[in-house]
Formats: sequence, C-alpha cells, structure tokens
Amino acid sequence: MPQLPAPDYPADVRARLETDAKEVIARYPDSRSALLPLLHLTQSEDGYVTRTGVRFCAEMLGLTTAEVTAVSTFYSMYRRKPSGDYQVGVCTNTLCAVMGGDAIFDELKQHLGVGNNETTEDGKVTLEHIECNAACDFAPVVMVNWEFFDNQTVESAKQLVDDLMAGEQVSPTRGAPLCTYKETARILAGFPDERPGAVDATGGAGPASLIGLKLAKGEAPPARTPRPRDGAAPKDTPQPGSEHLSSHDAPQRTAPSDPANPTGPVAEEGE
Repeated sequence: MPQLPAPDYPADVRARLETDAKEVIARYPDSRSALLPLLHLTQSEDGYVTRTGVRFCAEMLGLTTAEVTAVSTFYSMYRRKPSGDYQVGVCTNTLCAVMGGDAIFDELKQHLGVGNNETTEDGKVTLEHIECNAACDFAPVVMVNWEFFDNQTVESAKQLVDDLMAGEQVSPTRGAPLCTYKETARILAGFPDERPGAVDATGGAGPASLIGLKLAKGEAPPARTPRPRDGAAPKDTPQPGSEHLSSHDAPQRTAPSDPANPTGPVAEEGE
C-alpha cells in the first residue's frame, strides 16, 4: 500500500517553526538554497529528520517531498532515525585509526552495548564512526555534537561517555561549551548561540592544519631542512620558502625525477 501523507506539526509548533523558517529563507536570493538550514531546524525540533519535517521543508520552499528526501539522505549530518542527546563520533580515518581511533570505537561499542549509528537505551548517546573529523593534528579525535575532544585514549573516551550519560558537565578540548544535539541543530540552522560566553569560546587548529591558510595569506611557512637517509647533516640549508611543502609537489631534491637523489633503494631488487 502507498505510504500515507506525513502528518503536520501541531498548530503551535507549526506557527513557531514557520516564523523561524521565514527568517532563514529571507537570507537567500533563491528560497531552495535554505533547504539545508531548514533541515537542521526540523532536527532541532524532532532530533532527526522526520517525515513531518520533510513535509514542512517541502511546503515552505515549494519543493516536492522527494526532492527534500534526496537531500536529507545525502548528508550524514541529517539523522534518519531518533538519536541521542549526544552524538559521539569517533574518527576512524587513517591517521586517527592507527593512533587509536579503531580501538576507541571498538571499545565504546562494547562499553555502551550499541553498534554504529545506534543509541543507548536511556537515549543519551548515539555512537557513530566518522571518516574524518578534520583535526588530524590532534589524533585520535572524538567529537560530541561536533565539538572537539582531542588526543583521546580508550580510557578517556569511556570516561567521556560515562559522564555524558550521568549528566555530568563535560568540556570540549576547544571550542564552545557542549550542548544537546537539538540545541546544536538550531545553531547549525543559523540561529545565534545565546548561552553566556559560548560565542567567545574558541580554540585554534593545529599548526599543520593552518599551513594552507598561511600560504593563502601570503605568509611564508617555517623552513624545513630534510636530512639524508644516512642520517648525515644536509649538505646545504634551503632558504625559507624555497622548499616544497609536500612530496606531491615534485620535483624535489629527493624526487624520483632526480636520479642523483633517488627516494627508493639504489640496489637492484633482491640484492
């Protein structure tokens, strides 16, 4: 049987969401550009993107529910089922994984008794693995409602989720104080964080992450002096800014394109 149309929000909820939605839509020259923040707005009400939320977005923007559903299922930040108050994301991409992210994720699954994208029975914590938290300088990284918890260990991560479930005050390594998933969704929808001190709270990225920004501003990166494989001191010291930042920026003095300075073994295979 075809699925029945989604029910609407109660009249008072609908009126409140419409007021907020109109404020969001007014920011864009094309109303459909407001779809992403409106989906966050519905998550701030329901905790995930419901069929009612999809209907609301479609009606406010003059879209079909199929168009809204296509977008809401494309981005992982939009939840497809009820979630916990705290979305705990463990980075399991390459660097975090080898630094302990895989072990943290496996241990938290056992500790919480849930699998990936599952929520604890008390509705407090939803656990998921994330491909990259964009904080490789501080691997392994765990995020709670998109706030950073850097340089985690198995034990610190277990303590973190225990504190969340116990209602203890938990402070991120950097950035704004922690709030619930629904509160975070409203901020992501583009509404101000009105908690005292939240806007002023900050925390910088690591030095490796900031190199691209420094280059964009015309600042010279710190000079690096590569050492030969035999451990001897380099024959000469490059001037600041004269060296490539990545092994992908060939040719370099140690690039395969320079036979005098090969990067690999100089002997024949098997010798």
